[in-house]
Amino acid sequence: MSIVGHLINGELVADNNRTQDVFNPATGVAEKQVALASKQTVEQAIAAAQAAFPEWRDTPVIKRARVMFKFKELLEQNVDQIAKLIGQEHGKISHDAAGEIQRGIENVEFACGAPELLKGEHSRNVGPNIDSWSEFQPLGVVAGITPFNFPAMVPMWMFPLAIVCGNCFVLKPSERDPSSTLFIAQLLKEAGLPDGVMNVVNGDKEAVDVLLSDQRIKAVSFVGSTPIAEYIYATANANGKRCQALGGAKNHAIVMPDADMDNAVNQLLGAAFGSSGERCMALSVAVAVGDKAADTLVEKMSTAMQGLSVGAYDTPSNDFGPVITCQHKDKVVGYINSAEQQGANIVVDGREPNVEGYDNGFFVGATLIDSVTPEMESYKAEIFGPVLQVVRVKTMDEAMKLINDHEYGNGTCIFTRDGEAARYFSDHIQVGMVGINVPLPVPVAYHSFGGWKRSLFGDLHAYGPDGVRFYTKRKTITQRWPSSGVREGVSFSFPS
Repeated sequence: MSIVGHLINGELVADNNRTQDVFNPATGVAEKQVALASKQTVEQAIAAAQAAFPEWRDTPVIKRARVMFKFKELLEQNVDQIAKLIGQEHGKISHDAAGEIQRGIENVEFACGAPELLKGEHSRNVGPNIDSWSEFQPLGVVAGITPFNFPAMVPMWMFPLAIVCGNCFVLKPSERDPSSTLFIAQLLKEAGLPDGVMNVVNGDKEAVDVLLSDQRIKAVSFVGSTPIAEYIYATANANGKRCQALGGAKNHAIVMPDADMDNAVNQLLGAAFGSSGERCMALSVAVAVGDKAADTLVEKMSTAMQGLSVGAYDTPSNDFGPVITCQHKDKVVGYINSAEQQGANIVVDGREPNVEGYDNGFFVGATLIDSVTPEMESYKAEIFGPVLQVVRVKTMDEAMKLINDHEYGNGTCIFTRDGEAARYFSDHIQVGMVGINVPLPVPVAYHSFGGWKRSLFGDLHAYGPDGVRFYTKRKTITQRWPSSGVREGVSFSFPS
């Protein structure tokens, strides 16, 4: 069985003392293993990054950007191979994986604009013959810890911008599906990135804790569940590091009585069940305002769901694939069971899907649950599976209170034809990313991604303009060259 190793200082490194199985979730079979890095291996990666930093920091920004232009070209040439690796280890259908890669490429495109992004600001004659300007300088060695659900896109939220800003990077991807991430990192070397600037260490908590404690790491980016995000943020801060930690979500869609219901249903299908619901921006709760809207929504959703196809990644006609592990399948099914036991109505039941030829796969079918209430465990939790719950309320204000009262504030949307309602919703909802008739309001690469409340720990959002600020430190220089022969007297007043 092949073993997925690490990339350190431009070379593949084994470190096979501890390994973990990597499953094909469609078949339920472990087809390879991943090496789990020891403390020494992680420290080796950090040392390689630290050694590469001085030269990379001093590399002209236009030359750094040219590496990213070449990297973008290589990514586009290898989309099919990357999508295949994602499908084999995550289960994501090929068309969905290709979409993930494209959203990652958009962040590389943003990083290509580094000469403009890092120009800083300049003011002439802030005082007599005194000029002042600011510069954005790199932090040094920075790290990223990324989740299984987007093994290509989420790492590209981090390292392209960090690297083009002049930092060196150590990435710890998910050990569930490591191959596509490692392959992408190797493309960076092919694009001309100097050895040591980008390093990948596969591993578990042991590797994470080294990244959080080693003083050579200046900043840590994390995307994952909220309990781990809290741990990452607290530990990084305790060790004097800059940190942004993106946590969990429970994303609601308000469906107003005046909504275009057919359009809302089509949008909800993809937003709730795409990628098996394993997206931090997945819409897992539809809040229907009024019983008429709720009845219509449930009827149309249940009819539309009959045509959904769940299966393996290499059949493009499938709508979504398996969940990541057998344990996660059991967890998702457990939440469906609890909703039923607590009085909700299972309208469409995906607990036992029939996927011909894949009897041992980790499949959960599309599930629709009606009459869910906020007291239910399934409502409180981030299920992270292909499950859409319907909550019935009487008013828009009641719907908004549900969302604002929830501990998570990642993403939300409203389906309506009423511009006044949409404006009121966007102004007053306590959520970081908001859609108006857009079910997955993921910001484009030249904006920034991040939620509110317990969905984000840190002051800056991911990628885009906030990403530039996160991966740089501002230096402001004030300069004067007195005329030849002029000597000034002593002054004890604060300069003004």
